[in-house]
Amino acid sequence: MKKYITFLLTGGLLILSIGCKKDLNLVNKSAYTYDTYFTSDAAINQAVIASYAGLLHSGLWAREYYFIFDFLGYDAKNNQPLQGDLLQVAQYKLTPDQSQVNELWASLYQIISRANVVIDRAQAWKPANATETTDQTQYIAEAKFLRAYAYFQLVNCFGRVPIRAKFIAQPTPAEIYLPRSPVADVWALIEQDLKDAEAGLPVSYASANYGRATQGAAVALLGKSYLYEKKWAQAQTELTKLTQAPFSYSLAPVYNDLFDDPNQDNPANNPETIFQVMNQQWTDWGIGNQYYVFGGQETWGGKATHSDRAQEYGFNDWNNVYVTTTAVKAFTYPNPQNPSVNYVDPRAAFTFYGDAASGGQTQYCQQCSTGPVAYPFATKGYEWLKYEYYNKVTSYGGPQSGINGQVIRYADVLLMLAESYIQQGNTGAQPLALINLVRSRPSVNAPLYTSLGSQTNAMDILMRERQLELTGEQSRYFDLIRWGIAKQTINAERQIEDGTQPFQDKNVLFPIPLSEKNANATVAKDVSGDWN
Repeated sequence: MKKYITFLLTGGLLILSIGCKKDLNLVNKSAYTYDTYFTSDAAINQAVIASYAGLLHSGLWAREYYFIFDFLGYDAKNNQPLQGDLLQVAQYKLTPDQSQVNELWASLYQIISRANVVIDRAQAWKPANATETTDQTQYIAEAKFLRAYAYFQLVNCFGRVPIRAKFIAQPTPAEIYLPRSPVADVWALIEQDLKDAEAGLPVSYASANYGRATQGAAVALLGKSYLYEKKWAQAQTELTKLTQAPFSYSLAPVYNDLFDDPNQDNPANNPETIFQVMNQQWTDWGIGNQYYVFGGQETWGGKATHSDRAQEYGFNDWNNVYVTTTAVKAFTYPNPQNPSVNYVDPRAAFTFYGDAASGGQTQYCQQCSTGPVAYPFATKGYEWLKYEYYNKVTSYGGPQSGINGQVIRYADVLLMLAESYIQQGNTGAQPLALINLVRSRPSVNAPLYTSLGSQTNAMDILMRERQLELTGEQSRYFDLIRWGIAKQTINAERQIEDGTQPFQDKNVLFPIPLSEKNANATVAKDVSGDWN
């Protein structure tokens, strides 16, 4: 090592500096880096699990997601105590600085970012054996499924969005401040990711990994994507796969098993779920801090993964929302086998509490030690049963629910497949059988249709079936938007129910979040009218 000495005389002060040409910056060899951490099966698996965890962050399934889309699809309406920004959502008065909109956007891009890390590091990883090679393929496929899910939400809510499809360790300004991509390009990424996921995911997992994305989940989301893009024939082809080997999905005999935590986590009792957001997803994760849903994810919330829906919606708990009268009335319609007589669909009793005339459940606490209790309809009105615990307890008592969120289930697939036929002008035996299969679930056993009639009539039947089967599952808003009837439908329903017509033309898309505009000047310049 060559030393050098410098003398500097300044203001009578002699400064002596001894220098050395060797770099004295020390590297902590015990610290992990991006290049050194993700080099094992366990480490990459952790990154995959962290990507799933984003599903239960703010704006998604921990809390805001069900509020946003149950309100906008008008399955739910606000109870009077509900105030502030959630009330704005219920009234279609979204703003660019809406916390729910910003959190939805941020959490979806967080999933994308984490998925990009998984893909990048898993591709660089050198597996040591055949088992690890299989895991490598699976991890990449899971990440692509999750990335596709996130972009599916983004493109349907916001339209054109920036595409961030790879991890860049040292991005340039141009790579940071990306412009919004055309909608067609976003759909193309979704399709390719799901094709790759379908090729790389297993059909099923051992019980310890139940809840991870399967090949069936990728097929279902790809078929759903084709349907949303109006690629009817491709949707039909993809969704048909799920009715054949190697898949063995079937309808859960008891409808409410889909929304009851003991049965949700047991594939033997729940053959219908294709993909769900798992609360308490992994063996060492649990309820944790019950208030983690209010922004405590990965901070003071610990390894908590749960939903707040049971508490927020519960009629004996916070009671923030009601079931809309519109949704309740939809369960009463002309009997398919005797149209002159009205029929009350049995799915009403699995969806909401109400009076006998509406078909709602009239008792609760059926499994309580004290025995069943008459539901006080006169004072409570129509309230949510789906995703609730009131068959077991009189009140829940905390914002922590282990009931999983259904993302895609087999009944949804059967109805989407029926729609793909109808949209191509086929209203015959195939779509008729699919719709009747959903109606003939043992715990429902609704009268079957003998004919679907014209294409217009068939679509009316299909639309009603989707509304009844999927009430409170955040589906109706997306359906109304893609069918192009959101404004007229919502405004007509709201006019009857509360005398308002709040849905404006701009509400077919969400406003681009203020947080994104503040962070990305390229996007900010592309926003019209402070909206989208």
